[in-house]
Amino acid sequence: MSKKSIIAIIVVVLLVAAVAVGAFFFMSPEKNVEGSLEDIMSKLYAGIGEDELPMMLGNIEVAKEDIQYYIGTNEVSYKEALVSESGVGSIAHSVVLLRLNDSADAENVVSKVKESADPRKWLCVEAENVIVKSKGDLVVLIMSNELAPKLEENFDGLK
Repeated sequence: MSKKSIIAIIVVVLLVAAVAVGAFFFMSPEKNVEGSLEDIMSKLYAGIGEDELPMMLGNIEVAKEDIQYYIGTNEVSYKEALVSESGVGSIAHSVVLLRLNDSADAENVVSKVKESADPRKWLCVEAENVIVKSKGDLVVLIMSNELAPKLEENFDGLK
């Protein structure tokens, strides 16, 4: 074998190894976000001043029979849910966190919530932004106006 052939074989082997390692990291499942939904919700609001928050903002644990009001469907399977909304009905702001039974369901749940969420659920007001994302076994639905980009940024930064 010539020196060029040996070098070519080494280069091919290294390329195959690099692709295999890259595929492993690219296809490895996203880690779940640790902590209670209350703690995670607090992290979503980090960096938002109290004067920017909707009036009477509070967290509500969502019962299974009430989930359709918050996400537009009851056709998703999940462990627990928490919503952060204003106590004043004329403010279009809702952030829902769902902890799924299995992170493998995240893509399907995101799709279902995207097609079902109602940004006019308050009747007299409408949220300008509707964002649905997942991270591991956590799904977030953000329906809000000017706070949506910061909430989304904070969700994307969760570890």
